[in-house]
Amino acid sequence: MMRRRGVDFRRPVRRRLSNVVWWTMCGIVVLVFIVLLSKDGQIESRPSISRRSYQHERIMEGLNITDEMLSPNSVTRQLNNQISLAKAFVVIAKESNNLQFAWELSAQIRNSQALLSNAATRQTPLTVGESETAVHDMALLLYQAQQLHYDSATMIMRLKAKIQALEEQMSSVSEKSSKYGQIAAEEVPKSLYCLGVQLTTEWFENPNLQSKLQERKQLGAKLKDNSMYHFCVFSDNILASSVVVNSTALNSKHPDKVVFHLVTDEINYAAMKAWFATNSFRRVTVEVQKFEDLKWLNASYVPVLKQLQDSETQSYYFSGHNDDSRTPIKFRNPKYLSMLNHLRFYIPEVFPALKKVVFLDDDIVVQKDLSRLFSIDLNGNVNGAVETCMETFHRYHKYLNYSHPLIRAHFDPDACGWAFGMNVFDLVEWRKRNVTGIYHYWQERNVDRTLWKLGTLPPGLLTFYGLTEALDPSWHVLGLGYTNVGSQLIEKGAVLHFNGNSKPWLKIGIEKYKPLWEKYVDYSHPLLQQCNFH
Repeated sequence: MMRRRGVDFRRPVRRRLSNVVWWTMCGIVVLVFIVLLSKDGQIESRPSISRRSYQHERIMEGLNITDEMLSPNSVTRQLNNQISLAKAFVVIAKESNNLQFAWELSAQIRNSQALLSNAATRQTPLTVGESETAVHDMALLLYQAQQLHYDSATMIMRLKAKIQALEEQMSSVSEKSSKYGQIAAEEVPKSLYCLGVQLTTEWFENPNLQSKLQERKQLGAKLKDNSMYHFCVFSDNILASSVVVNSTALNSKHPDKVVFHLVTDEINYAAMKAWFATNSFRRVTVEVQKFEDLKWLNASYVPVLKQLQDSETQSYYFSGHNDDSRTPIKFRNPKYLSMLNHLRFYIPEVFPALKKVVFLDDDIVVQKDLSRLFSIDLNGNVNGAVETCMETFHRYHKYLNYSHPLIRAHFDPDACGWAFGMNVFDLVEWRKRNVTGIYHYWQERNVDRTLWKLGTLPPGLLTFYGLTEALDPSWHVLGLGYTNVGSQLIEKGAVLHFNGNSKPWLKIGIEKYKPLWEKYVDYSHPLLQQCNFH
């Protein structure tokens, strides 16, 4: 018979079962709790992200500089306006020698700029609180500036006065520059002076030179032969005259037909004769004479020489004190009363046997054959010249006083100017029309310098008015002594003119144009070596 188990034996089994159920239930509860926590976290995170986005948009909105500056309550705009005004006051304070106040303004400017910089860096607009001190301090300084009469009206007056002072200073500097430039242009370089002295000494000490010149005079028939190409140069510059002759000779197709008539003064006569007696220029014939030998050239005939005897004229040209320096120094240059300068108006009388002559200034270089000039038809005119009226400042009104009734009545102010320096003169027509008499008429009426002031070109414009034939511009290229000239013009030019103060034999000569002149100078010549030409 089986025995039944006791109750004590069966109870542990029920307890194990209930423990399993209990642990299962705990696990479910934990899982549910985790799920719920996860959902809560998601629900809470969404509004957090939304709030941050909203704040970012507000910050970005605050960074709109245009809106900020346009706002009537903009602290940024107020600071910027203060800084701009303060900067202007700093300039005025320095001009007034109030350096301490200028330093205080500058320091406050830097302080305000630092506030603006910090606001830009953190990407938020300035607040009233943080800028209040800076605005207040700057306002006090600006008020102080107004008390010192640094207001706008005073600033304008000060600036106008400063501008006027600068203009006067610039005018003074310009006048001094012109004066010193004129002095430099008139100065005879030591090397040229040395050359003149050496040649003069050589002429009087060396009898062979005079015999050489006598031999050349046997060719004197050429001096009056109108089938030759006659050129005339009036100069006291030995080397410059030599370059004119040499460049003409080297570029001539028929140098044996070229005749040069050089006229100088008593001082340079022996030196000029010595130079051209000892140097040969491709069989070119050279005659040297001095204007003092022209007995008809006296004060009773020549207005310029008569004017030189007038004390007022002498004071004007040689001291310049009678007009309170109102007239620029270049207009008072005594060279404009030099007979060598005015001799161009007496060419038919200087060379009575000639019918046609090409006049050349001594500051030119010839780089083409000039023989064709002698066959140009001047159409009944006396003067063949290159016109210079491409610009308005080279017309007659530039050179003459059109407030004078004589000028106004006889000459068109817009008539075309032309250049002295390379001119073809028909001496037959000149004599027929008494052109020298026309020159005398106008020169005598300008004794008080009311018709013109400067040089020989204005009287030339009057003298040859209606008697000038325009030549092709390539015959005569000007400006190499004062301005920039195009390379193509230079290349095509038959005659290059170094008109202006910057002559190629001076230190103030324009460097890029000097080689055009220097290539016709033989620097290996013993005398040039001795006188330190280089």
